[in-house]
Amino acid sequence: MKEIITAESAGFCFGVERAVNKVYEEIEKGGEIYTYGEIIHNELVVGDLEKKGVRVLKSREDLAALEKGTVIIRSHGVPKDIYDILSSKPGIRLVDATCPFVSKIHDIVREQSEKGRDIIVIGDASHPEVEGIVSYATGNVKVIKDEEEAQNCEFERGREVCAVAQTTFNLSKFEKLVEILRKKSYSIYDVNTVCSATRTRQEEARSIASKADAMIVIGSRRSSNTGKLYDICRECCAKTYLIQTLDDLNLEEAKSFSCVGITAGASTPKFIIEEVQNYVRRAEF
Repeated sequence: MKEIITAESAGFCFGVERAVNKVYEEIEKGGEIYTYGEIIHNELVVGDLEKKGVRVLKSREDLAALEKGTVIIRSHGVPKDIYDILSSKPGIRLVDATCPFVSKIHDIVREQSEKGRDIIVIGDASHPEVEGIVSYATGNVKVIKDEEEAQNCEFERGREVCAVAQTTFNLSKFEKLVEILRKKSYSIYDVNTVCSATRTRQEEARSIASKADAMIVIGSRRSSNTGKLYDICRECCAKTYLIQTLDDLNLEEAKSFSCVGITAGASTPKFIIEEVQNYVRRAEF
């Protein structure tokens, strides 16, 4: 009999659920509603919000041209200057849906930077969360994402350095990169800012993938945390599939699988997880 193991941590995390709920609450109030950037990295959720009249501001230029309405800051946070633009517009009402774990990193970077420490952000430089984090540094700041960049990262000798992580970064990889930096004789003050939900999700995914014949990871291909889950599962299970919805699922080649694991990124709605789970349960393998 086929066994299906679905991660208990799969689906919306606290920060994502909080952000999405804030948008729906504003829809109920009515008026012109905008999000600065997509509220989360999930096309179905963003599409549903657009159908309900929520528009996405994609740039500073879009924001600068806006004179009235409600602007909701996305869960990933935004660069510091976006708040400055918003505060200069009396016709704009601001609703901040930045994940509290991300806001905490903003505070750490600002405080440590003001103390004179250089900043290293371990994460993806092009990700909206990291772009926001970097903006809170008042001095030297660098972003690294892998061992090669850690080896090539150079600061002035004698400087103290504070290292933080993108909330969705791979925890074991963060620790490995910090160790590389320590061996370069820097005085490193590292703060593990990988959020607890991410740690739990990654640990559970690794555990399930180590038992499963096939692993299904559900989430947007633009989602950082989903990508990390896929990489972790692939390390333990060669037959790992990354899908966004049930339409992407094709396990015709895998009729012999006796144990299928399922996990999902932090921006994946529960109903998609349930659809995939029910399909796999019914499917003949």
